[in-house]
Amino acid sequence: MATCPECDAEIEVDEFDVDKGDQLSCPECGSNLEVVGLTPIELDIAMDDDDDDDDDDDDADEKEDAEEEDDEEEKDEDLEE
Repeated sequence: MATCPECDAEIEVDEFDVDKGDQLSCPECGSNLEVVGLTPIELDIAMDDDDDDDDDDDDADEKEDAEEEDDEEEKDEDLEE
């Protein structure tokens, strides 16, 4: 038996069916939880990977835009010479 850190609900988790790092959902409040300890089972609120992926995509777009601007500046400089 484990406890949801969000709503304190008792969650039945078989320690032989989960590994550290596994994610599950609280049946009471719906929070995404991560197994952080095995004996006894400890749960913590899982970080959203989707948000991290979005940030990485934004960073890649910004880098690409900056490279395009650099290329345009170099072309302008070449034309001025």
